[in-house]
Amino acid sequence: MNQKIDRRNLLKSGLMAIGGMTLAPHLSMGAFTNAPLLLDPERRIYRSPMVREHFLPSDFKAPKIVARLSSNENPYGPPMSAQKAVADSVKNGNRYAWKEMYDLIDKIAKKEGVPADHIMMGPGSSDLLEKVALVLFMNGGNVVSADPCYMSLIQVAKSVGATWKAVPCTADWSHDLKAMEAAVDKDTKLVYVCNPNNPTGAITKGSDLLDFCSRVSEKVPVFVDEAYIELAVGADTQSMVSLLTQKKNVIVARTFSKIMGMAGIRVGYMAAQPAFLERINKITRGGMGISYTSIFAASASLDDQEFQGSTRKLNHEAKQYLYENLDKMGYKYIPSYTNFVLFPVSMPGKELLTKMTAKGISIRSFDIQNKPWCRVSIGTMDEMKAFVGALGQLS
Repeated sequence: MNQKIDRRNLLKSGLMAIGGMTLAPHLSMGAFTNAPLLLDPERRIYRSPMVREHFLPSDFKAPKIVARLSSNENPYGPPMSAQKAVADSVKNGNRYAWKEMYDLIDKIAKKEGVPADHIMMGPGSSDLLEKVALVLFMNGGNVVSADPCYMSLIQVAKSVGATWKAVPCTADWSHDLKAMEAAVDKDTKLVYVCNPNNPTGAITKGSDLLDFCSRVSEKVPVFVDEAYIELAVGADTQSMVSLLTQKKNVIVARTFSKIMGMAGIRVGYMAAQPAFLERINKITRGGMGISYTSIFAASASLDDQEFQGSTRKLNHEAKQYLYENLDKMGYKYIPSYTNFVLFPVSMPGKELLTKMTAKGISIRSFDIQNKPWCRVSIGTMDEMKAFVGALGQLS
């Protein structure tokens, strides 16, 4: 109880001093040369030395989509427990939810095995990645990461003046940790690791990553994005959150969008050392963008182990079905520990998108190392059958 009171006093004396703004005005209004960064979810541009993303022609008239397999969404959620929590709590939506958010923080902290002051909430983990990028790179510097990787943090960092030191993945698409460590220099302000990785779906061995984070975080903060870790069935991996108890300067991001099926409800969190979180809080308040109802949905879904287990099982089964059919058709996919699969194709990316969308199948297409690839999210079994059928008809 005292811990909660102390945090509420901190809110009044410290965070509220920034005047109720979610982002500092000079950031949100684009005072920087390259800001603001505009991101349309259906028209994102994957800028990378290694990767280029394709889009449908602007005049393309898409039919009804029967299988939405482009955004790595959980097709089974939100769980009924979360839906009920939203319905029950919406009557109090006229109130701010600071107390309720602190209750959720306490629950998450207990789950992660860290004190509550190590947790910051956000409306999805991407929001937190972007806030970290804004705060750390306002005065330049560089960020080191694998290439390919999830680009949200990288793009925001670049938009406010950072440079990106992109380190190509290894032959099995895991992080080249040795090369990433060698890339750290006096101007590096952050190392970013996405594990399991997006868009490849590959995993970096847990013990290797733990050693890397422990060592490198003595020089520079290491941000580990674990958005898909709960879906990593059979993977040799582990969360890096345990390093926080060793006082390591590691940041771990998690989301309710994937295993919890709450991509549209928008809840995520990051675990880090309190001093690091305070740096973020001096510019922008964590948790300010989360709705009252989302907090209750998140709390309910944390308790819903049955739903999480069911999602994990159904995702794995549908992915195995996809693997079997890709094998039959001769496609060489990257083994995935997520809810999507990436594999090379023989036709240009824009042509692939056009043909698949014409059949009502929504996917993503990239050029990676100058070759076309398809990334398909794992949907329901019926959706995967529709995808396999459409893929088999391509010529």
